[in-house]
Amino acid sequence: MKKVSFIIPCYNEEESLPILYQRLNNVANQLNNYKCEFIFINDGSKDKTEEIIENLNKNDNRVKLFSFSRNFGHQAAVSCGIHNCESDIAIIIDADLQDPPEIIPDMIKEYEKNKCPIIYGKRISREGESLFKKLTASIFYRLINLLSEVQFPVDTGDFRLIDKTVIEAYKSFSENPKYIRGLISWMGFEQKAFEYKRESRIAGTTKYTLKKMLRLALTGILSFSVKPLRISLYFGIISILIAVIFSLRVFYLYLFSSAELVRGWASTIIIILFMGGVQLISLSVISEYLANMFNQVKKRPEYIIKNKII
Repeated sequence: MKKVSFIIPCYNEEESLPILYQRLNNVANQLNNYKCEFIFINDGSKDKTEEIIENLNKNDNRVKLFSFSRNFGHQAAVSCGIHNCESDIAIIIDADLQDPPEIIPDMIKEYEKNKCPIIYGKRISREGESLFKKLTASIFYRLINLLSEVQFPVDTGDFRLIDKTVIEAYKSFSENPKYIRGLISWMGFEQKAFEYKRESRIAGTTKYTLKKMLRLALTGILSFSVKPLRISLYFGIISILIAVIFSLRVFYLYLFSSAELVRGWASTIIIILFMGGVQLISLSVISEYLANMFNQVKKRPEYIIKNKII
């Protein structure tokens, strides 16, 4: 019998976990041709998330727990789930129930029908999310596709089905930090969209703060594109051209215009401000790439597990 794993990253989800487990269990009971397991990753929660999962395990040995020593982030939690998955297929789903578990059987049917190794959830609506979040997400997906040499599906998250081929390929990646949906697209396997309506959170508030979203966006762009470095080069070339044109204009006014000029002041200030801005932007881009290289060189683990129940 084939096996399916539900990979569920959790961070302070004590309110939603009982409902999530009940709904996932109902889904598992529909999958007669699959043996199911639930891989919960506690990402350093401060509430009773770990305790609730431990209690679920006492009543259901399909429940697995990997608990981090601190909050390492959503992407690290998903990585942990994939690294500890030995199933034929895996479903990555968040614990907030914005992605409805009830559509999972249809996703599996789509997988069995097409034998497509990746079935990703594509949101056709996003209830309970602010206009700002929807707008910034839309801009990000289109920006990263513009900058990257690999094209990523737009309006998607990490909610998806991946088969054993993808799971084993993912385990070979050692980079840190990871942008998981980007790495899965980078593999080059066939992907198929599964459209659904995203619901509001069942309880609590989003754990993805603006700071975390910006960090994830920056990781995605820097991990899959060197175009920001080339843009810095273009900025440098443009700034030199502007400086040359401005110098020619000032020289022309000095020779042929009767207007009184405060010699040197305007040209010096403008050129300093412009060149300073270009240099700061360029150095910031380079420093981000160097920071990523620095993190790779240290070879620290992506996460640390303090407790596990398998």
